[in-house]
Amino acid sequence: MAHKLADSLLRMIDSDYFPEGADVVRTKPEKFEFFRSVPFIILHLGCLGVIWTGWSWAAVATAVALYFIRMFAITGLYHRYFCHRAYKTSRAAQFLFGLLGLTAVQRGPLWWASVHRYHHAHSDEDSDAHSPVCKGFIWSHIGWLTSSRNFPTDYKMVRDLQKFPELVFLNRFDLIGPLLLLGFLAIWGALLQAVSPGLGTDPWQMIVWGFFISTTVLFHATCGVNSFAHTLGSKRFPTGDESRNSLVLALFTLGEGWHNNHHHYQASARQGFYWWEIDISYYIIRLLGALGIVWEIKGVPQKVLESAPGGKFAGR
Repeated sequence: MAHKLADSLLRMIDSDYFPEGADVVRTKPEKFEFFRSVPFIILHLGCLGVIWTGWSWAAVATAVALYFIRMFAITGLYHRYFCHRAYKTSRAAQFLFGLLGLTAVQRGPLWWASVHRYHHAHSDEDSDAHSPVCKGFIWSHIGWLTSSRNFPTDYKMVRDLQKFPELVFLNRFDLIGPLLLLGFLAIWGALLQAVSPGLGTDPWQMIVWGFFISTTVLFHATCGVNSFAHTLGSKRFPTGDESRNSLVLALFTLGEGWHNNHHHYQASARQGFYWWEIDISYYIIRLLGALGIVWEIKGVPQKVLESAPGGKFAGR
């Protein structure tokens, strides 16, 4: 019993802890596992805490702000930087990008990048972990995250990132992010309660809104790129898969809804290829570029724009 408890604790703390070997785990049958679903159940049940904590404008504003900050951490940092290297930055900023990404509670940057790179290589094929075309909508949205075979980081897919030991550390011990966020929210709630009691907030209310509610909405919006972006929307480019463009999804995900564009040309930091396609993550990346935090931001080549139906009208 003690051995099993210790094993479970190690699995929770160290994301690279696989006694049987990561390669063995990746060959396991793809199936729902209750143990792997427990964190998601806790995350969703935590939202019910609002029954006891109530709400305040301060708590709601914090939840909304954390949603957008952490959505950019996923879209602009995890996705466009770590997965696609669509721009360059310093090693120190790279570490901070990874740390900020951990607070989104979507595991480590190397795991995220390895899964996503494999997705692009095998989009909507049987081996694609989250294809709604091959495995159904629910599985693509959340089911694939409950299967052990999808948990090990495939370091072969991220050799360019693996050479940074600080990123490997963040990837292994990804609980650092959620714990830092919980600590911040507890302190923030206590500070507001002490300084401005009229705001009607406290540490527990901040945790319920800033962590559980904000993170749950963030999680489903991000997963919507796997599920909705391969089932609903328009297809501008023939990509050989079911990737689609959606303005609604782009608004919720700060630009990730232009998914067919992205699958057609993955290297760009810009996924809303044309001026009318709102891509907030790209605007923020450009701002970071103006501040000198990032550089060599990759755009969309004119020949790619002209290959779309309508040709040279594109990009104006």
